[in-house]
Amino acid sequence: MQKNCFIAFKNRTNNFALPKQFTFPFYYKPHPLCVLASQELQQYLKTQNEWHHNFGISKNEIEPIGKMFGVLLVQNTKNEIGYLAAFSGKLSGVNQLSFFVPPIYDMLDENGFYKKEEAILNTFNDEIEQLEQNPKISELKQLLKSENEQSVEAISKYREQIIENRKKRKIERIEAEEKLSPTAYHITKEELAKESIKEKNELNKQTIYWKERIQKIELELAEITSKITQKRKDRKKRSNALQKKLFEQYHFLNIKGEKKSLNQIFNETPQGTPPAAAGECSAPKLLQYAFENKLKPLAMAEFWWGEPPKSSVRKHGLFYPACQGKCEPILGHMLKGMNVDENPLLKNPAADKTIETIYEDDHLLLINKPAEFLSVPGKTIKDSVELRMQMQYPKATGPLLVHRLDMSTSGIMLIAKTKKTHKYLQKQFINRNIKKRYVALLDGDIKEDKGEIALPLRLDIEDRPRQLVCEEHGKPARTKWEVIKRNQNTTKVYFYPITGRTHQLRVHAAHKNGLNSPILGDDLYGEKSNRLHLHAESIEFEHPTTKKRISFKCAAPF
Repeated sequence: MQKNCFIAFKNRTNNFALPKQFTFPFYYKPHPLCVLASQELQQYLKTQNEWHHNFGISKNEIEPIGKMFGVLLVQNTKNEIGYLAAFSGKLSGVNQLSFFVPPIYDMLDENGFYKKEEAILNTFNDEIEQLEQNPKISELKQLLKSENEQSVEAISKYREQIIENRKKRKIERIEAEEKLSPTAYHITKEELAKESIKEKNELNKQTIYWKERIQKIELELAEITSKITQKRKDRKKRSNALQKKLFEQYHFLNIKGEKKSLNQIFNETPQGTPPAAAGECSAPKLLQYAFENKLKPLAMAEFWWGEPPKSSVRKHGLFYPACQGKCEPILGHMLKGMNVDENPLLKNPAADKTIETIYEDDHLLLINKPAEFLSVPGKTIKDSVELRMQMQYPKATGPLLVHRLDMSTSGIMLIAKTKKTHKYLQKQFINRNIKKRYVALLDGDIKEDKGEIALPLRLDIEDRPRQLVCEEHGKPARTKWEVIKRNQNTTKVYFYPITGRTHQLRVHAAHKNGLNSPILGDDLYGEKSNRLHLHAESIEFEHPTTKKRISFKCAAPF
């Protein structure tokens, strides 16, 4: 029998209206009752003493790990309103704690198949490690390296000698032809040819000699390493089988009582197989417990608690949507049959907006793109700067857009009317001869006056369109910045992007190794507001026909 995880509110809730529809989990503003539930959960995290987890909230903690928590507003069979609480993954080294709903499947159960199979995999790891520590491996590798170097040197030297001898023989042939009788010249020529053949044969012998020496060492090394290779293959095969069996244990309900395993859910997706840790996030745990215990889900919210991860942007105490890669397919099944808020990302926010022209001539124009306006058509929304420009300039040749701005960013965009102009301006972007300046209002107090941020970026493939800071696979991204003005808890800055990566300024502002202060209104890396306070204020470039450098400015509306 499951424990009772229904939590009654400590604070009065009479003044709050219940939500009319369930939260759209991938883009939402938390319902006031979810905010209240989160505040109560956060107070519990601050005061409880049943367990300890190193969140990194205290400055003296070493190697802290922040955690995503979730609350689910529910109504029980007695029509009482309360909430459920959950954490993603493990907490304090375990996945079951009082106050929180249990996992979908307890993979940490000591008597379960997973822990037993994990112990077997650990023996594989130990055996592989022991085999890899064989001193003979390093000896043979070093010997192989030495033999390869010696063979290259020996054969190279002999080839050089052959070339020198060939030159000498050529001179001898010429001299013999000039000085000797035809019969004597013929004999000399044959002798020189025999010397050439002898050298070629000797080169072949040396090549075979070194090849055999090297092959002997390679075979000896392969005999030892093949055992390691086979062990690794066996481990991988066993690990994949274990992962597949584990995914089969995760079964998810929906309000209709329909049940699907992880494998069934992800079979219907492009990736085909579930990503690691799928089903361990807060939202699926919360909904599963509610469905199993006849609790009506009303609304949900998830927040980050503690030190942010090294790669992604997470701020202590802020709310975040459910992840796309792991949770979208699962929640797509679990929310089936429920009255859910409409996806706001399907609405065209630019429907009633117009594009202002800053400058125009026969070759190009500069526009002021409004915030929440796509640069190019999206998957569901086609209205965009590109589409509007195509309609406005139907006779334009070649691509119109020279560069793009994020949908939420406002400001100057450069449009080319001809293919030749587009190519000329694009080349300036590629060579970084175009100077751009952005204005941003940051949600935080920046102490320094100016600086440069260098954090490489790549796409978070499990949570598009978010970007990650990644030293290994990220593309170089550099931004110069300087403070314009400081207000209470906000700082206005200039950004000078040296590179132009997706979300570069937003991540460089929000990441802990950047300015650690998200742009005000950033719904991806900070907190949603009336708008993203980021504006492309000025641009300077060389005109494609006059060849003169020109600049334009468009003041930020904030």
